[in-house]
Amino acid sequence: MSKTRLAPALFLNRELGQLAFNRRVLAQAENPATPLLERLRFLCIVSSNLDEFFEIRVAGLHAEIEAGITVYGPDGMPTRQVYEQVAREAHELVAAQYRVFNQEITPALAKEGIRFLRRSDFNAAHVAWSRDYFQREVMPVLTPIGLDPSHPFPRVLNKSLNFAIELEGKDAFGRGSGIAIVQAPRVLPRVIRVPRDIATAEHEFIRLSAIMRAHVAELFPGMKVIDSFQFRLTRNSDLFVDEEEVKDLRDALRGELPHRQFGDEVRLEITANCSPRISEYLRVQFKLDVEDVYRVDGPVNLVRLMSVPDSVDRPDLKFPAIKAGVPARIEHAASMVDAIRAGDILLYHPFQSFQPVITFLREAARDPRVVAIKQTVYRTGAESELMEILIAAAKSGKEVTVILELMARFDEEANMNWAQRLEEVGAHVVHGVVGHKTHAKMLMVVRREAAGPGNDADATTRLRRYVHLSTGNYHPRTAKLYTDFGLFTCHDEICADVNDIFMQLTGFGRATPLRHLWQAPFTLHRQILRAIQAETAHAEAGRAGRIIAKMNALVEPEVIGALYAASRAGVQIDLIVRGVCALRPGVAGASENIRVRSIIGRFLEHSRVFYFHNDGAENVYLSSADWMGRNFFGRVEICFPILAPELKRRVVNEGLKPYLEANAQAWVMNPNGEYQPATAKDDRTPGAQQKLLSVLAPANAA
Repeated sequence: MSKTRLAPALFLNRELGQLAFNRRVLAQAENPATPLLERLRFLCIVSSNLDEFFEIRVAGLHAEIEAGITVYGPDGMPTRQVYEQVAREAHELVAAQYRVFNQEITPALAKEGIRFLRRSDFNAAHVAWSRDYFQREVMPVLTPIGLDPSHPFPRVLNKSLNFAIELEGKDAFGRGSGIAIVQAPRVLPRVIRVPRDIATAEHEFIRLSAIMRAHVAELFPGMKVIDSFQFRLTRNSDLFVDEEEVKDLRDALRGELPHRQFGDEVRLEITANCSPRISEYLRVQFKLDVEDVYRVDGPVNLVRLMSVPDSVDRPDLKFPAIKAGVPARIEHAASMVDAIRAGDILLYHPFQSFQPVITFLREAARDPRVVAIKQTVYRTGAESELMEILIAAAKSGKEVTVILELMARFDEEANMNWAQRLEEVGAHVVHGVVGHKTHAKMLMVVRREAAGPGNDADATTRLRRYVHLSTGNYHPRTAKLYTDFGLFTCHDEICADVNDIFMQLTGFGRATPLRHLWQAPFTLHRQILRAIQAETAHAEAGRAGRIIAKMNALVEPEVIGALYAASRAGVQIDLIVRGVCALRPGVAGASENIRVRSIIGRFLEHSRVFYFHNDGAENVYLSSADWMGRNFFGRVEICFPILAPELKRRVVNEGLKPYLEANAQAWVMNPNGEYQPATAKDDRTPGAQQKLLSVLAPANAA
């Protein structure tokens, strides 16, 4: 693990940086220039991000405090101080989020005929329909629990919708504790479309919480319901599996996953109108501090509204549909291997289609000359065309090897299911290396071909490798939402490097020197430091020094220290960091030559691109790894060079330069770690993503 002796004042806190990123995402929901239904979607994304933030990062702070452990990060802040600042800023962020929802987005949607009914909005028809719906669809699956000595407080599932009910009176057995708990089963939809014959708007929705609150008294006949309040509990969801102790990681995970629903309590969300008595009762019951209670003016789970934009047919209120581009060489080639043999191919998603990756794998599965397919899988989803193709290839008798990462957070169950299906058809399934998540994105096809010119089946043959390397997951859905680069190549030495890494992951043996690829946990950190130090040496010798690096997060202290040293030597450094950046730019005597910006737009910026001027050689790399300790030392990652000059220019001109221009999607960090928009609020200049769509997918140009 790396060490640094830099002053703590030169580092920003990781947890606070994560909250700052979500504040920038919220700004997209606040921006009137964002299409209305997309504003709602951004609002839901903030809630989804905050859920994971509390489940993992805040849960970690809780655990340290409870254990009496004080941890000092590179920024010098002790755990308790981090927790207090996180709580304060998280409360401010949540308050701003609901203010936007109630004061801007909900009224604007109503004007467009998209309405969320509150219980106070119900007319007679709504009341009759909601009662019928409650009795038919809801009441049969509810289990109200009255709290008394024989009915202790129930175990509340992580992030489930619950109601605390205040009651008066005695039941049939003479009991009357005054409080009951009702958990809404997850099989119930949280947002229900109102039938058109009674709707008062073109698109009218009722939240399940409104229906339950309107008719909750029917669960307690003969008793008086004083009031009912929504609440939602967030728990620690980080799984612990001692990989060095278990004999079967998959079995261990299957045993651990159910406990994710019942981890330690971290956050309590309650409705703003919840009575002080109930609020305090719940807080004490869950053993939480006052700072852990979040009162919200609206639904306690905004994530559930994520389905609304997709269910409303209003293209005018959404981002325009895009038609992703396809390189001409692929379109005109007889097959993907023919196209790749003609030269390396670069794809930039989602501006360019992910379909060639699927086609490449499908053709390989059907090609009688293909003898083996090897692929790493980190996230691919519960449904995946790529995984189905691998299964079909194994069924057809090809040697299929899948390095399937079981510890991909929140995708563990889906990956275990794919592992079982692959093994059932004879594929080799390996779960990587103990203690190191396999995060590299690699696909290799081995094909028997004629050794000489042409492709004569009767000629002498040899095995030839074709590979696809990527900065993003093999996940067709996120390939439409995340920006990522993918490279097809049959370059002998790069393919040999990929083969060597696959051999490492499936077998045993010492790491062998690679020809072109940098690999974590062996060489990536060292090579990044060397590249930065080389720029420093050039600058100290009076030559131009230049670094441009684009990534999702920058927190590794030794790399940050090297960047500070490069800046002091005169190297010009631009960092495009979507999320957390622990480096302070523009600090006198340390980082005057460093600029940091974040791009937040329609697509999630996910690609990792590293440019080093190297005295005019202009080395360009793409990577699966951010500049974080976990990526350098705790994962199997790759960083691969772009060798073809024309593709190198493309990466710079498409993956870096547009993001350095002042545009409406850019945020610039100041020396205090605060972000300001790069342009005026009313600036309508097309952002980097819009420009790339017009260049790489010209069918979308206005």
